[in-house]
Amino acid sequence: MNILGISAYYHDSAACLIRDGKIAGAAQEERFTRVKHDSRFPELATKACLEKGGITAENIDYVAFYEKPFIKFERLLETYTAYAPAGLRSFVKAMPLWIKQKLWIPDLIRKKLGYEGPIIFPEHHESHAASAFFPSPFQLAAFLTLDGVGEWTSTSFGTGRDNRLEIDYEICFPHSLGLLYSAFTYYTGFKVNSGEYKLMGLAPYGEPKYVDLILEHLIDLKEDGSYKLNMRYFNYCSGLTMTNHRFHRLFGGPPREPESKLSQKEMDIARSIQVVTEEVVLRAARHVHRMTGESCLCLAGGVALNCVANGRILREGPFEKIWIQPAAGDAGGALGAALFVWHQYLGNERKADNVWDSQQGSYCGPSYDNGYVEAFLDGHQIPYARLSDEEIPDRVSDLIVQEKVIGWFHGPMEFGPRALGSRSIIGDARSPEMQSTMNLKIKFRESFRPFAPSVLAEYADEWFGLTPGGREQVSSPYMLLVAPVKAERRVSVSAQEETLEGIEKLKTCRSEAPAVTHVDYSARIQTVHEETNPGYHAVIKRFYEKTGCPLIVNTSFNVRGEPIVCTPEDAYRCFMRTEMDYLMMENCLLDKRAQPVWHEEEDWKKTFELD
Repeated sequence: MNILGISAYYHDSAACLIRDGKIAGAAQEERFTRVKHDSRFPELATKACLEKGGITAENIDYVAFYEKPFIKFERLLETYTAYAPAGLRSFVKAMPLWIKQKLWIPDLIRKKLGYEGPIIFPEHHESHAASAFFPSPFQLAAFLTLDGVGEWTSTSFGTGRDNRLEIDYEICFPHSLGLLYSAFTYYTGFKVNSGEYKLMGLAPYGEPKYVDLILEHLIDLKEDGSYKLNMRYFNYCSGLTMTNHRFHRLFGGPPREPESKLSQKEMDIARSIQVVTEEVVLRAARHVHRMTGESCLCLAGGVALNCVANGRILREGPFEKIWIQPAAGDAGGALGAALFVWHQYLGNERKADNVWDSQQGSYCGPSYDNGYVEAFLDGHQIPYARLSDEEIPDRVSDLIVQEKVIGWFHGPMEFGPRALGSRSIIGDARSPEMQSTMNLKIKFRESFRPFAPSVLAEYADEWFGLTPGGREQVSSPYMLLVAPVKAERRVSVSAQEETLEGIEKLKTCRSEAPAVTHVDYSARIQTVHEETNPGYHAVIKRFYEKTGCPLIVNTSFNVRGEPIVCTPEDAYRCFMRTEMDYLMMENCLLDKRAQPVWHEEEDWKKTFELD
């Protein structure tokens, strides 16, 4: 049986194909259109999933859409009515899209796919909960979902058992932890639904000076993690911005202009809202544990991408084990909706072993074999060296030792916002210059942004405080947990360096792996497992054998403002536009020095076609 899951029309549209309960393919539309956070109907992602599954639309048995559009429309109308006439501009801007598209989802699906079968509409947070629990390694677990807003719900929790889940409690719009965090994203000059992770990365440079102000004026937080926002300070119900003049007066001025210089104020605000967010999440997790009595917790929703908060749940929370959906945001709703139909709607059996999840390392996207890659390279007379499988680990690890920056394109594309060693840019984590080199010369992004370590799973606990005392070893295959660097891996910092503030903290080397150690001695960890990515594991293992260091730098294969690369054409274009030294594309190694002069007008999709 083939079930197609779809999420669309807000941000991060995606498609997922579930075949007999297993993930046959999943991808975000942005990877194909090259429009970051593309919200349009996922035509190309659907096509890729069907091709990966070897089927056509005629073979689809069910389509699942990740939310109920009419209930969402009801919320919009009620909100606009409640705030009228203040929301007129926003109402006028939103309505044409609803009238033309969003109210006609069934018709659009049938037209786009040529599909005549049943269409199922789980609720938005049911899709999140299903994406959290059903692929998890747990047969029985509590779940907690937190995001901006679905139809009405912004936070929910409940229990998953075998092949069913039940939502027990909800917090509803306009009260939303995700929208609170997005309001501060907007106020500090970053883009909403895109820059939240920047705010999280900026937080360690600041001090929590505004925590009391936030708790006193903006959010009424209860001991059980429930909360209400003071809507007098927010504009998202009726306007086109997140915050209003009262919010700006409270924090001493208007929002920061995008792309302007970051000040200590923005860093302190980032730290403050991060502290408040962690406190909300921790209180909620403790309450969920008290109410459900479960030992395992599953997380999804956009707030579950806050890996600092996730790390605190793991270390300080009452749950023995946690599992976080890799595509925790709206893209994962496509996966959750399809699994909801398979298990909850159709009642199909589900078995978990309490060890391995069913997400396959989240390597669920399209892949391109050596035949495709070589045809592309030969077709454009692009020079390369063909390496055997056995040669790759030795050659690539040598380049990392030499502090070269390498584009790594290998196997199926990742599903979710993180590059996990399939579409990655890699380098030597021991290099003090690697972070600034990658940020400024490769990624073209803000210098404060930290990078993640890809560490051999078997050595992770020797470097990072990932596993709380007394528990079995914790893995973090999806780069969704932040943990401290072990004290024995840190290097001493002078008294003068300890007094540095803000971005100046970047100048200090803090560990044996400075390129992946944030200014608060933390790291966003990806544990690499031979079972799910043997090629990537082999490279890091060979690097470890040569250096004694079992980890490398891993950042997503893209430049600022663009989605992660999908095809060999995308990878070569990104390689040539940046100061990357080498590109390892399947078994083909490209040396930047040997490449022809790059012409920006090149359009591979028009000049090169493959059957």
